[in-house]
Amino acid sequence: MSAHKHDHPHYHEPAQPAMPRTGMVLDLSRAALVVIDPQIDFLTPQGVAWPLVGECVTENGVVGKLELLFKAAKDAGIVVAISPHYYYPCDHEWEFGGGLEKLMHQIGMFDRASPLSLEDFEHSGADFLPQYKPYILDGKTIIASPHKVYGPETNDLALQLRKRGVSQVILAGMAANLCVESHLRELVEQGFEVAVVRDATAAPRAPEGDGYLAALINFRFIAGGVWTASEVIGMLKK
Repeated sequence: MSAHKHDHPHYHEPAQPAMPRTGMVLDLSRAALVVIDPQIDFLTPQGVAWPLVGECVTENGVVGKLELLFKAAKDAGIVVAISPHYYYPCDHEWEFGGGLEKLMHQIGMFDRASPLSLEDFEHSGADFLPQYKPYILDGKTIIASPHKVYGPETNDLALQLRKRGVSQVILAGMAANLCVESHLRELVEQGFEVAVVRDATAAPRAPEGDGYLAALINFRFIAGGVWTASEVIGMLKK
């Protein structure tokens, strides 16, 4: 059996955690579901990142769980926001970047023809999964401006949430050790109370390491809650 399967002890909550319970309780009057990068390049076998993330996405059932979270959030009437990742032609002129930045540019991940045009956008790797579009394109969901590396420092997500009276955030989406963790860190620094949906995210597995395990370790130290999708859906139905 693969050491990466969910029966691996490192993927389970520790039997004797050192961190105290935070006591975070979801308050629907001030909560938002924030889904990061629910895009084809991350979440389908046709996506350019699938060779890196596909095993973990499949094991966690991320695609289906995100759809259930969208539906539950809409039924509960809470704010829903998307923090997408797009690269325009000008972004490919950057003169330096980390390893994954270099890879994303090389494989054309999240590429769009222009910031002012949707030419060739539909069904491209940058597009949203079709099953999510009824929730995302309903005219109510916040679609933030794109983040450019990993965190929301370069987009308007925090502004949009504050303008809607949001102070609690439920984070889900891709990828766990990159954009999700970076959003977690920045939103916490911005004064939001943040929980991560641990099984509605996934991460690359590469010779450099298991990104999902790395993310879980840091979620446990940083987040106000590390919840499962079923737990969150139950909270949203109350």
